[in-house]
Amino acid sequence: MAHFAQIDNNSNEVVNVFVGRDDTVEGIDDWEIYYTTPGFYVKQTSYNTYGNQHKLGGTPFRGNYAGIGYTYDADNNVFIAPKPYQSWVIDETTWLWKAPVDKPADANDEHDTSLPIKEYNWNEDTTAWDLISTWNFNSETDTWEKE
Repeated sequence: MAHFAQIDNNSNEVVNVFVGRDDTVEGIDDWEIYYTTPGFYVKQTSYNTYGNQHKLGGTPFRGNYAGIGYTYDADNNVFIAPKPYQSWVIDETTWLWKAPVDKPADANDEHDTSLPIKEYNWNEDTTAWDLISTWNFNSETDTWEKE
């Protein structure tokens, strides 16, 4: 079993992602070619690849698992998600979009219970991260509580 992305010939946009075969079958040498239809081409994609890392420790394949609306970049042989904000740029190491300003380091995305979790949203108008909420861990109730 393998995953494949069906890509529009004109826009290089992924229009469908489907499960197909990747085993050896007499008379079929290339499943990408086999699944190609008029107006579209097909590229295999790895369900386990995100941010140019293989989540099971294997070799990353084509940057990211393809999704509908993603773009296939043939020059770099990677799938790229839709751009979330006009100011963001692609990181050519991870093939993920990156804000022009790093997210504040005190966000505590790892959920360290000794520190508050600070949630931020990107503000495209100011090209900055806005603090939207702060959560503290209550060890007596073993829950996170919003300030």
